[in-house]
Amino acid sequence: MIALQSSLVELIRKTSAELPDDVHQAILNSLLNEKKGTIAESALKIIDRNIVLAKQKSQPICQDTGSIIFYVSGPVFLDQISFETTARIAVTEATKKGFLRQNSVNSLTGVNDGTNVGPGSPAIHFHQHLAPTIEVRLILKGGGCENVGAQYSLPNEKLKANRDLDGCRKVILDAVLQAQGKGCGPGILGVCIGGDRATGYEFSKQQFLRKIDDRNPIPELDRLEADIVETSNRLGIGPMGFGGETTLLGAKICAANRLPASFFVSISYMCWAYRRQGVTLNPQGEINSWLY
Repeated sequence: MIALQSSLVELIRKTSAELPDDVHQAILNSLLNEKKGTIAESALKIIDRNIVLAKQKSQPICQDTGSIIFYVSGPVFLDQISFETTARIAVTEATKKGFLRQNSVNSLTGVNDGTNVGPGSPAIHFHQHLAPTIEVRLILKGGGCENVGAQYSLPNEKLKANRDLDGCRKVILDAVLQAQGKGCGPGILGVCIGGDRATGYEFSKQQFLRKIDDRNPIPELDRLEADIVETSNRLGIGPMGFGGETTLLGAKICAANRLPASFFVSISYMCWAYRRQGVTLNPQGEINSWLY
């Protein structure tokens, strides 16, 4: 498993230090929309310089290197126990090398053992597929943006939000309004309509595996995604809450079946440091290609 360990360490390094091209381009496009000489323009320029320097120096984009979330798709014969063991070793090694901050603490004692390994860290989600290759995607999700996630139960009388897409729209926009830039905006939303309280959040985070410039195959959700971004960017919250034209870079929405008694809308918020990367591996665990 030496090859797999090495591949996972490199995946962690690149995810931590190099923002995907689609995210960086979205930030550059937003910079063009901001008025010259404004705090919003200045904030986006600083973000851009941060992105460039982190890549050049191969150093973490943010001091909060975030929750470590792996999504692994593999064939039936993939040894999940062995993979998870190797992933935990790779996380420990990446932390020693400085690719990850010593960032995971025991929730009962507050003790940080410096490895980023413990109950729930890293989080690894396994899925089977028919292809012979293994695909490993990694999200590093910061704590600041995690704090402004939200979950609503419809109907919501305060927001006059009913159990329909318009009601979903109202609560999603309310979540953006409540965040007010505290999640290190401009942000990206991952949303799940339906599910239960646990799976709703799980599916909402899986939306971050999509590219910013992709299109939702479900027309109603595609229109809702575009509307959420357009409307949010008219709220005047702007980068880091300083005002401006760029509150969101994107919104990705899915729907999951629910029970008739419940109608949840789960909203995960991603900061501008949208650290998401992935690789395909050959049977020996070596990197064949990069996914983003």
